[in-house]
Amino acid sequence: MATAQVILKEKIEGLGAEADVVKVRAGYARNFLIPQGKAFEATKSNLRHVEALKAERARREGEELLAAQELATKISKLKPKFTLSTGQGGKAFGSVTSIDIHKELEAAGINIDRHAIELDKPVKKSGKTEVSIRLHPQVAATLTISVDAGDVEETEG
Repeated sequence: MATAQVILKEKIEGLGAEADVVKVRAGYARNFLIPQGKAFEATKSNLRHVEALKAERARREGEELLAAQELATKISKLKPKFTLSTGQGGKAFGSVTSIDIHKELEAAGINIDRHAIELDKPVKKSGKTEVSIRLHPQVAATLTISVDAGDVEETEG
């Protein structure tokens, strides 16, 4: 298999970030990365430009980290409340899932990826529960949700 070394111009998921020198298959580099402007060949002259790309990468990563920290403080101030219907014996109908939490965050004006909400299993008990939200590889926010048990009226017929 023929491989080629390329210098990435932007972050590519599963491959690397800008200024990374990576080995990829020659066809991937020749047919996709270079024509799309996502990378350029790792020649001696191009390797001199890596420092400028590294400076851009450091600036961008700093901005992303700062934005994630600001978002984490915003999220930790929120206290969303959910109501679950309970039947006879206090058994809950339904549960609070990451989708429900995501909808509450969007209603509060916070747009994050739904998969960033780290909820091991749906919440089925009333009370307060802490949910971790991974905003950045270095930043995680803790959201405290309250789940109240609402009674379902039974009709006998």
